[in-house]
Amino acid sequence: MKKIISILVLALVFTLNTNAQDKMMDKAVKTVALEQTKGEFKQKSLTLNEGVYIFEVTNNHAAKEVGLVLVPKGKDASNPENHIKTAYVTTTVKDGKTEKTNATTLTKGEYVYFCPLNPTPQYTLTVK
Repeated sequence: MKKIISILVLALVFTLNTNAQDKMMDKAVKTVALEQTKGEFKQKSLTLNEGVYIFEVTNNHAAKEVGLVLVPKGKDASNPENHIKTAYVTTTVKDGKTEKTNATTLTKGEYVYFCPLNPTPQYTLTVK
C-alpha cells in the first residue's frame, strides 16, 4: 500500500511540474530584430502574438546613436510617461552596433514605435 501511495504522489508531482513547465514555455521570451538606417527603420510594421519580447536594435549608419520608443497607439508619443520603459534599449545604440531592450510584455492591441535620436516616422506594431 505504501508503494502505491508513493507512486501516486510521484505521478502527481510529475504532472504538476510538467504543467508548470508548459506554462513557462508559453511565456518564453522571443527576440525581435529591428534595423535603423538614416531616418527610418527597415521594418515598417510588425505583427506579433501576445507574449514577452526583447527588441534587438541595430544601428546601420543611421546616426551616431539611436534608440527605440514604444507607445500604446492613441497615447501621446511625445510624453515619456506614455512610453513603455522596458522597451527602451539598455544603452543607446552606437553606429555599427546592436543593443537590446529588457523583456517587454505585449498584450493585444496596437502600438507605435520610433526613434527620436534618428528621427523616424512612427511605425505600427500590432499584437494579436
